[in-house]
Amino acid sequence: MLLPVLFAVFVSRAAENSSSPGIALELDTKESRLTKIVLLAGEPSGKPGQHEYFADCALMMDWLKQTPGVWPVLARTWPTNEAIFDGAKSIVILMDGGAKHPLIEEARRKKLGELAEQGIGVAVFHQAVDLPKEHADDAKATIGGLWLADIGCRGHWDMDLKPRGEHPVLRGVKPFTAKGDGWLYNLHFTEDAGFTPLLVGQVPAKSRTTADAKKYIGRDEVIGWTYERKGGGRAFCFTGIDLHKNWEIESQRRFVVNGILWSAGVDVPMAGARVDFVPQDLARNLDRKPVPAAAKPAATKSQ
Repeated sequence: MLLPVLFAVFVSRAAENSSSPGIALELDTKESRLTKIVLLAGEPSGKPGQHEYFADCALMMDWLKQTPGVWPVLARTWPTNEAIFDGAKSIVILMDGGAKHPLIEEARRKKLGELAEQGIGVAVFHQAVDLPKEHADDAKATIGGLWLADIGCRGHWDMDLKPRGEHPVLRGVKPFTAKGDGWLYNLHFTEDAGFTPLLVGQVPAKSRTTADAKKYIGRDEVIGWTYERKGGGRAFCFTGIDLHKNWEIESQRRFVVNGILWSAGVDVPMAGARVDFVPQDLARNLDRKPVPAAAKPAATKSQ
């Protein structure tokens, strides 16, 4: 009972610093016996219900708390005090990618490189696996794969996802269908032995927009994977998590939380991590975004 009580005390003290009611940002711990996991949630992006980075990370934080001994810490994009990384076992990254990727700023990139060299785990989701070409080698060496426009494809569709193998991250994960989500695939993957594809599925042939991707029509594409770095440290990646509503899917929740725990060196329970959920959770901590204007009715010709 000690951990929940401590957490409640710290939340009450830090709530005034939160940008969302009930969410304490950058709530650190000095308890070395706890596994600290830092979640970096990107700034508002996309339409309502999509790219809900803050709400997504707040949910992941809630589910991580359901594993005893885990202390998740939530920050907006980048912590105001980098000391929050001290003693962390993994960093979770969910934000926009490409030229807009917030973590390619030189000082941040250098800090993350130092942490990776120390063996810290990393979990990277959705567009955050899209990095500029000049950072490709570093990204591949850290997380095992990345999206580049030369061969990569992306788009939105219903996708039937199949677990592959017997990896601890797949404990309690069943095949599932994520409807209308956004996916990135045909990535540049490392050829190191530490790379393991975990979640695969078929993509629409019309989504294969690059010459390289068109060579592999009918192939199962890798959507989620793990990577154990040669110098130590673990990475877990999943290119979904575009559509907020798909957290309703228990196997998606469990796959993601299992992967984060594994990246932090936590033993994943044989039945998978606890990921208790109620539908009302989806309405919490959403970013304020402009609602798309309704389409105007087509003009009719006068008779």
